[in-house]
Amino acid sequence: MKSTTRMLPAALMLSFLCSVAQPVLAQTEHLIIDNGHTHYSNELSREHKEQWDDTRSLRKKINTRNEKDFNRIDRAIDSKEACQQSLNLNAYWEPTTLRCLDRQTGRPIQP
Repeated sequence: MKSTTRMLPAALMLSFLCSVAQPVLAQTEHLIIDNGHTHYSNELSREHKEQWDDTRSLRKKINTRNEKDFNRIDRAIDSKEACQQSLNLNAYWEPTTLRCLDRQTGRPIQP
């Protein structure tokens, strides 16, 4: 009988701790929808906009480089046609350097 009376306070204390600990484990997540948008989707949109703005200068540099490459190739095509139609018999088109050169001197010429 003595062992059960000693165990009774421990059992009561254990049951009390279990009942107190149970509400602590409850989830507290709330989903708030405001005009069809959640705060999470608004945060994602804001982060996406920041990333887009941060990469703006890089996109501009890439577009500028592409434009320069296009212009260089376009000028080379015009120069090649002019070199091939030139009345100068010593003029020839160098495809590696994309220039019109003199056969005798190897120097660039204007056709």
